[in-house]
Formats: sequence, structure tokens, C-alpha cells
Amino acid sequence: MDFRYSPEDEAFRKEVRDWIKENLPESWATEQEALGISEDSFQMALEWQKRLYKRGWVGLTWPKEYGGGGGTLMQQVILSEEMAKARAPGIANTLGVGMAGPTILSFGTEEQKKQFIPKILSGEEIWCQGFSEPDAGSDLANLKARAIRDGDYYVVNGQKVWSTFAQYGDRCLLLVRTDPDVLPKHRGITYLLMDMKTPGIEVKPLKQMTGDSEFNEMFLDNVRVPVSNRLGEENRGWYVAMGTLAFERAGMGQAIMFKQVLNEIFRLAAKTKRNGIPAIKDSTIRQRLAQCAIECEIMRLNSYRSLSTSLKGGGPGPEEMFSKLFWSEMNQRMTELAAQILGIDSVIEGEGEAQLWQYRFLRSRGNTLEQGSSEILRNVIGERVLGIPR
Repeated sequence: MDFRYSPEDEAFRKEVRDWIKENLPESWATEQEALGISEDSFQMALEWQKRLYKRGWVGLTWPKEYGGGGGTLMQQVILSEEMAKARAPGIANTLGVGMAGPTILSFGTEEQKKQFIPKILSGEEIWCQGFSEPDAGSDLANLKARAIRDGDYYVVNGQKVWSTFAQYGDRCLLLVRTDPDVLPKHRGITYLLMDMKTPGIEVKPLKQMTGDSEFNEMFLDNVRVPVSNRLGEENRGWYVAMGTLAFERAGMGQAIMFKQVLNEIFRLAAKTKRNGIPAIKDSTIRQRLAQCAIECEIMRLNSYRSLSTSLKGGGPGPEEMFSKLFWSEMNQRMTELAAQILGIDSVIEGEGEAQLWQYRFLRSRGNTLEQGSSEILRNVIGERVLGIPR
């Protein structure tokens, strides 16, 4: 395989690097390792998104007629790579750009594209997700939030949980049950685009073991959603939702990000002493570092495989499930290794680097649950990709 970039692509890379140097917030050097999700961090991410949007680099590959950049996939890859290398802030509207926008572009009407896409890109409307329920997380087809047609509206009642950034949300990707009797269950689900300012919506943040409230409960009491805000056909929302999940699992720049994290662990092992000897001289630590390095390279090569599929005209496919399953478990192994290197400092209250790795370790526990649990992904890969009997 030829992993080299064209001269035009390398020229774009230089353009991105120069722009990042000029526009990266001065405070980011000290604030990038700030722990947790806060109003301040959200506002910084929103300001960063506005800068990128003004440059035309939010939704870089999206059609220009809806406010996108009209760029190439390779340019998007390069942009993601350089942002990861610079450890630049993430954007505020991650679900909007990563999930809502691609789904609306793929399944939405022309009116929906014109209404929603520009505000997703600019950050004017922040999106959240209303998929999971208390009894329908991994078994999403078991969802019970009910929507009953009333003229030009759906009247929605029910509860959602693990709704990321719902406390900031202006719009919500909402799955509801419109046919409670049909079998199999996934055939009675409808996909709605809900205005979070509609009367009857109550959002309650959930406190995680990291101290964050990244996720929320959402209670829906006779919430009226216009039929015009339905995405796709009634009772066919499951197929739209599968497209959303594929977009959620897709992502560029992760391989570079994890390689940077690995480099941090190497430095940690070199400077952390155990009985007066650097941890990196411990043969067990060295073996685990080597294994992490191998896994980071596997992830990099797999990302190229996914990119090759996309360049040939394919959309998100099985590679994205493999990638998500792999990186989520790899990140847990990496943060566990950092904790092993730190020893007792990884479990006692502290400051600085030890506190950072404590936070990363705790947050990594959620990686194998979000975006589809590891168990569910293995089932899907086994049954639908490899053809193994249930």
C-alpha cells in the first residue's frame, strides 16, 4: 500500500498547521488537561467551533449549499490528523456534526437539510441523543417511549437515559415507538428530530464516578413533535438509527490521539521510580508498553483500511465496529498500565499528572459501554459480518 499523500494534500496540511498555530487559544496550553465537563469547557469548545466554522472546516466534506466546506475526504483526514497532533480542543456540537448532520444528509428531506444543517455547523443549535432507555440500552429495539399521531404532531411520552450533553441541547435525535404490537420489535420504531425547548421535557444530569455530568436522564410528558420533523418513514426509524450509530463509530484522528497517549505513558514510565529504579526498566512494564505500541499500530493500519473503503465510495461499514471495539478496550488497557506505573499514587487523592491519569482511568470504564457495548458489538460482528449462528 502507498500511504503517501499527494503534493496538494501536503500543501493543505501546511495550511492547517499554520492556521492552528495562529488560532489555537493561548489559554489552551494550560487548560487542555483540565479535568471534567464544565460550562467553561463547553463555552471554550463552542468558541473553537465558531473559529473553525468561519474558516470552512466544520463539515469540511459536506455540500456547500448547506454551509459545508465542499472539501475532499483526504482533506478531512488531514484536518483531523493535525487537530489531534496539536491536541486542539474538541468542538461543542460533537453529536450534531458527528451524528445528526450525517444522518440528516443521508435520510432527510431537502427542507430538513436546509433547516438543520447550517445551524449544526455553526454551533447555533447543539444536538443531543435520545436513544437509550432504562430497559433499552444494549437492546435498543426494546425501547418503550411512546409516540401517538395526533394530526400534524406526534405526542411523545416516556423516559430516556445516557443522553449526552442534553443539558446543553437545543435539538434531540429521538427514537420512539409508534407501533407497540408489531414483531420483530425494531419495525415499530420512528425517528424524530425534537426541539428541546418544547414544553414537557425535563432533563436531569447524572453524576458519573469521574464527578462529571456528561450524561442525563430525560423525561417526556406529552411532548408534541411536528410530523414534519420525522426523519424517514413512520415505523422505519430503526434503519435510520443504524446509520446514525455507524456515523457515531466512525472517526478520524483517533489513531494519532492514542499514539500520543502512549508516548505520555512511555515518559511516565521513564520518570517514575520504584525502589529507586525507573519503571521502564521493569520487564513486565516493558512488555506491556510493547503490546500497547503494537495495538496502536494495528489501529493506525485499520484506520487506513476504513479510509480505503470510503475513498472507493463506500460508507461506514463493519470496519467501524471493529475499530470501536478495539480502541475502547485498548484505551482501558493503556490507562490500567499508567495506573500500574504510578502504583499507590493512582488510587490516592492527588494533583497534577497522577490526578489526570486517575480521571482517564475512570472515564475509560465507559468506553466499552457507549456507542454499543463490547458484548453487543461482538454479537453483531459474529452474526452479521462473519455469519456465525446465534
